Amino acid sequence: MDKLIDPWGTELSEDYEKIIKHFGLEVFNSSIFPNANRIMRRGTVFAGRDLKIISDCIKNKKPFYALSGIMPTGEKIHFGNKMVVENLKYFQEHGAQTYILVADLEAASTRGITLEQARERAIDFHIPAYIALGLDPKKTIFYFQSENKEVMNISYEFAKKITLNEFKSIYGNADPGRIMGAVTQVGDVLYPQLKKRMPGIIPVGIDQDPHIRLARDIVSRVKSKYDFVPISSIYHKFTPSLDGSIKMSKSRPESCIELPEDTNQTCKKLKKAKTGGRDTAEEQRKKGGKPEECMIFEMFKQHLVEKDNELNRIYNDCKAGILTCGENKKRACELITKFMNDFNNKLEKAKKQVNKLSFIRFR
Repeated sequence: MDKLIDPWGTELSEDYEKIIKHFGLEVFNSSIFPNANRIMRRGTVFAGRDLKIISDCIKNKKPFYALSGIMPTGEKIHFGNKMVVENLKYFQEHGAQTYILVADLEAASTRGITLEQARERAIDFHIPAYIALGLDPKKTIFYFQSENKEVMNISYEFAKKITLNEFKSIYGNADPGRIMGAVTQVGDVLYPQLKKRMPGIIPVGIDQDPHIRLARDIVSRVKSKYDFVPISSIYHKFTPSLDGSIKMSKSRPESCIELPEDTNQTCKKLKKAKTGGRDTAEEQRKKGGKPEECMIFEMFKQHLVEKDNELNRIYNDCKAGILTCGENKKRACELITKFMNDFNNKLEKAKKQVNKLSFIRFR
């Protein structure tokens, strides 16, 4: 494979099958998880590591945890970020002890954000946004990296277990900020096991797999002292940019949907989105559209249409030339406007709950 998967960048091969083979991932099978969520059922979740361990925990009601981090570098998130929350919510609803860490130290070391800025953005927006997207705040434990001395202590210990060449082979780059950010993340994903050894799962985009591989390598090297359970992970595909490129990115704001965003602006973006339509309406009625190439259909599939039978109808009507691209864009605008209004209402309510959340306090 000619490109590294880079958790700090935007480069990624389009061929997910090659990624699975090259990095030794498991193909995701939604049938092993009860009541699989929308993105699991539809193949948006496509791979993972040690998934059966987590499936068995769910089926046999054994303890496990799910953990995700917030990188508080911006004042908004984009639409693709919500899939992490959806998977975290799934595991939370199926018995996982749930942790959210605010990666303020990593933001400082790799993105130049001060700890004060990171805390302010996390409290004012990012944590409420995760709650608005469905995370149950009463069942979630929160903490800031910079306050968690246990994470910092084991991270420094873990740093002795990797070499510079090994780090470069995983990440392609080894500047000090990235090294500190990476080993601190390993401390984070293993932190819940300091109190009780149990399986844990990390829902992430595939670009974050280097962190998972590093964590699993370190687990094998500190086994005699800590006996950690190797971390499981679950990966979702990127939400593609509206212009058809593989990943939504804030570097292309005209093709990226942010949360929150003015719905008039969002609908303008949707109207310009790449579709699988034919050159003329007559040709589309005759030959049908190509939903597999359509970014509007991808939005339906990943985010906007919950019922599978409704999604299938849209797909079949598009293929048959019954639905036009204009009609699909109009429907997408209606659905995303409803979603945005609901998100904004929930966000305002969540902001009022922040001072009641369960933050770990460290002496």
